Amino acid sequence: MGCDGGTIPKRHELVKGPKKVEKVDKNAELAARWKYCALSQEKLKRPIVSCELGRLFNKDAVIEYLLDKTAERPNVEAVAHIRGIKDIKELNLTDNPVWEGERRNTKGDRYEDVHCGMFICPVVGLEMNGKHRFIYLQSCGCVFSDRAMKEVKTEICHKCGDPFKDEDVVVLNGTKEEVEKLTEKMAERRSKAKTKKSKKSKAAETVSTASETKADETQSTPEEAAGGSSVQNGGENSQPVAAGPSGSASSSIGSKLSLSSSNKRSIQEMEERSEVFKSLFTTHSSAKRTKDQTSNWVTHTPYHF
Repeated sequence: MGCDGGTIPKRHELVKGPKKVEKVDKNAELAARWKYCALSQEKLKRPIVSCELGRLFNKDAVIEYLLDKTAERPNVEAVAHIRGIKDIKELNLTDNPVWEGERRNTKGDRYEDVHCGMFICPVVGLEMNGKHRFIYLQSCGCVFSDRAMKEVKTEICHKCGDPFKDEDVVVLNGTKEEVEKLTEKMAERRSKAKTKKSKKSKAAETVSTASETKADETQSTPEEAAGGSSVQNGGENSQPVAAGPSGSASSSIGSKLSLSSSNKRSIQEMEERSEVFKSLFTTHSSAKRTKDQTSNWVTHTPYHF
């Protein structure tokens, strides 16, 4: 049975069978998770940050998302749990000396190793290409392979020397089970932070109320003492003073002012001062002018003749 032109069709061309399920290329999947930003789908460039779930982002892309959350983006679900810049950590990565960059095979005449990673583990030397499990520390941001943490068990960072706890260890691009565990830890950490904030606010309120009560007590004690002294003096002058603390305070202030004014003397009445010294002041007789010497206009404290 032939067709036009003498061609002989094959069975798969005439009979339609079940469609084959398309399989995802593992190399492409690993490259998308470990070499590209989870938000902008651009190639990872320094500075590189990671969230509490272990996803890799470009810091510029996360900042743009936080500044404008209303803009349409392809992978908003990957950053839905990020509330602010405090929810991400900048990673302290170690460069791979074998990595030559994007222009290593521009001519196409060289073998391109797909599994070559941009970064390596500073302890063991494993490449961060997705074949090996990597972690980072939230305390300092240093990145290591899981093998290095198992072989060299310490409570101090291998790279910077800062201490860390088991709670600070976050798996990078982990499995679904690991991501679920990280989400539970994130929820617990945020609930503890909320309780601490509420306790601090309550403590601040109690301190402010206590300070206000102390200030009121300090203001009331001198007034009460002034009123009590006026009552204890007794006599004929006790009745007007007993009107209140404000009256006693005003009477005491008036008596002080009268005493100070009585103690003052005019400089011109001081006999121990010379006439030259007294002539420096406007109260001296030489500073006074007659009607003929005064001008027709009015000025403020004129000292010219």
